[in-house]
Amino acid sequence: MKSEGTKTNGWEITGIIAALAIILSIPLYAYRAIYMDRPGETASPVSSAEFVGRDRCISCHRPEYEKWENSHHDLAMDVATPETVLGDFNNAVYVHNDVETRFYMKDDKFFVHTEGPDGTPADFEVAYTFGVYPLQQYLVPFPGGRLQCLTIAWDVDKRQWYSLYPDQTFQPDDWMHWTRGSQNWNGMCAECHSTHLVKGYDMDTDTFNTTWSEIDVSCEACHGPASRHVAWAEMPDMARPEVENYALSVDTSDIDSRRLVELCAPCHSRRSALSDYTHVEADLLDSMLPSLLTEALYFPDGQILAEVYVYGSFTQSKMYHRDVRCSDCHDVHSTKVHLTGNDLCLQCHKAGEYDTREHHFHKKAGEVGDPIRSSDGTVLFDVGTGAQCVQCHMPGRYYMGVDYRPDHSLRIPRPDLSIEIDTPDACVRCHVDKTSQWADEAITGWYGPGRRSHYGTVLAAGRDLKPEARQSLIRLAGDTLYPVIVRATALSLLSGYPGEDTTRAMETALMDDEALIRRAAAENLQTASPEALALHLGPLLYDPVRAVRQEAARRLVGDPSNHLGPDQKKVFQETLADYEASMAFSGDFAFGRFNLANLYAAQGKTDAAVENYLAALAIDGLFYPAKVNLAMLYNQTGRQDDAETLFREVVTENPDLYEIAYSLGLLLAERGKYEEAAVYLARAVRGLPTRARVHYNLGLLLQHLGREDAEAELRKALDLEPDNLDFLYALADHYLKHDNFTEARKVIARMIESHPENQMGHRLMRIVDQAPGSGQPADKN
Repeated sequence: MKSEGTKTNGWEITGIIAALAIILSIPLYAYRAIYMDRPGETASPVSSAEFVGRDRCISCHRPEYEKWENSHHDLAMDVATPETVLGDFNNAVYVHNDVETRFYMKDDKFFVHTEGPDGTPADFEVAYTFGVYPLQQYLVPFPGGRLQCLTIAWDVDKRQWYSLYPDQTFQPDDWMHWTRGSQNWNGMCAECHSTHLVKGYDMDTDTFNTTWSEIDVSCEACHGPASRHVAWAEMPDMARPEVENYALSVDTSDIDSRRLVELCAPCHSRRSALSDYTHVEADLLDSMLPSLLTEALYFPDGQILAEVYVYGSFTQSKMYHRDVRCSDCHDVHSTKVHLTGNDLCLQCHKAGEYDTREHHFHKKAGEVGDPIRSSDGTVLFDVGTGAQCVQCHMPGRYYMGVDYRPDHSLRIPRPDLSIEIDTPDACVRCHVDKTSQWADEAITGWYGPGRRSHYGTVLAAGRDLKPEARQSLIRLAGDTLYPVIVRATALSLLSGYPGEDTTRAMETALMDDEALIRRAAAENLQTASPEALALHLGPLLYDPVRAVRQEAARRLVGDPSNHLGPDQKKVFQETLADYEASMAFSGDFAFGRFNLANLYAAQGKTDAAVENYLAALAIDGLFYPAKVNLAMLYNQTGRQDDAETLFREVVTENPDLYEIAYSLGLLLAERGKYEEAAVYLARAVRGLPTRARVHYNLGLLLQHLGREDAEAELRKALDLEPDNLDFLYALADHYLKHDNFTEARKVIARMIESHPENQMGHRLMRIVDQAPGSGQPADKN
């Protein structure tokens, strides 16, 4: 019998009903019928195992249970009671940006009086606690099955209320307001704080029917549904058959380091979910898609910037690539580290070599010196902390105000990179009165000159679309000695460098052993024709990994799918339906509705596309990709006024989005608003100086306006892409229109030399030769 999960459906929260399975006396042949495929074969657990709850585990696994009890996993979420609530609800008042919030109790229940979804103060009952240290948050039930996280949290150490966003104010219609999607437990938090979480989002009604088997992160969160294992364990010793993995769905012992790390990754990673986690996925990318080293999440060298939850960092480390796993440092049941201080690292690293002044060049605890203080006198680091391995190799950042999280990429301090590409410098965290230049000189003095090249310089150049980064990104993407997440990021950045060599790199990556690489290549491959795209991505419809199959299907929507074979088309439709279901699963997020809208637009379902773009903006009005694509769709369907309005909103709200300024400029030119179009194209050129076509379009527009600076822009486009036929023709035409036959002949000669098969250059040369006062033909000079 399966235990019923708690349902957060409406304002009422029901309790958990634990219905335990009862094992009766069953004949031996019946046991074997359950666990054996056929007589004489080794048994294997079937996929119909159910969640039974930790109470069924304790009798056999008490030492593990006692470690887990009161751990962060145990206390990840709980019903709000006097025993679980840590915050001050004794009429405590907290004021943030003129909004007063009062915490109080009534009839042994916990309440908060604060700004509600319409901006009016109201009373809300706290139903659950969320987390335990270093902060505790509180969950409030809302209509539609929602649970919302208050953005005022309890600082456990300081024993005071504080705002998670002290420098920001969010209006009630803002996605970041505590009553809106950013603070919604069902979609943002739930899957990693409870066991057997089923999200239960209904996109048609915009409601949740979220369930769980246990309110916290319990045994089966890692080991999977255990009903088959319990039934097997409760058999008489003589009757217990040999079964694979003790009849557990998830194998957690005798596995390699990668598989163990990936057991933790579904929660300890920044990712997007493709569906509920079922515990039987063959590959990590069957249920989730890990985020790459994007500018919003990581510094260019891969150090943590936003809250990324360890996995993406750890997989960059040398430790990971030398088979170090989470359990080498952390007890898997208590989550605590095995040892404290440098002793944890000295499990592997020799004390006589690494825990010495000759290695770290810092004073140890107890040696004479003063603590390091900030400008206001606050002690940042005590004397001796510089000798701690983690201070140099795992510099961290604070999230949620008080939660310090070390960077698990375990990297060597590189102040030279901090100077070159503006990344955090571990040295000046403590030496607050020094600079990275000072730190680099000190390290050079200790270890000698010369530093190894680092992928951070390549990714930084790729982010800035520097022309010289193209070949470096191609090499990085194809070099299997680099971390997979780094190589996939390089492929993603290569999308900004269209060309034959980029296409070849993408085609090679489609055959890579790593699913994340294949998926990145499928997303970013550009081909000369829809037929070529079908040729390259059609085989990926049969890829063993779900995220790869889905991306291939998404890219093949529209004309490319017409070039698939009959069998491929069938698989394409099935995979596309699975992709659509994954986006509907995330339909409570702007990106889910956005992706659905893109899908429907590609299928020619304009009304459905518009509906989902608008739904994305209703979720988050500042989600500009939805505004941009909706504007483009409006433009295609003749709604230019609406398109222009949306583009203007995006450019106003995001002045650094030069791509959108470019799109707006093109639209204004299309509408005959040439002077204003030139303003936005000029803005785009300033922000995208290496984009040849932006210079080209601005040059054409300036030429139309009779401006003298048209030539400079057309020349810049050609300098960036010297063999581009469009650019050669545009500059030659410009000179011809200004009767500058000398310069025109030079450009036309280049056209003929680089594109001899194209008759355009030959025709233009004849025109020049026949023009009065043009001088002698090029072949007579």
